[in-house]
Amino acid sequence: MDAFTAGLLQRIKTTEDDLTKARETGDDFLADVEQSELDDLRRLAAEHGVRISTTTNA
Repeated sequence: MDAFTAGLLQRIKTTEDDLTKARETGDDFLADVEQSELDDLRRLAAEHGVRISTTTNA
């Protein structure tokens, strides 16, 4: 796995975790921000053929 792929997958995992925490604490604004970031990261992964396993139903 190259550095780009590893970094992207790590960012996706971190963002998923942050999104879960925001939802659990009821921080709707932060959840929206994290969801947008996650959407962007997933789009970037798709554009570069990086397969991701989705752990968050977002």
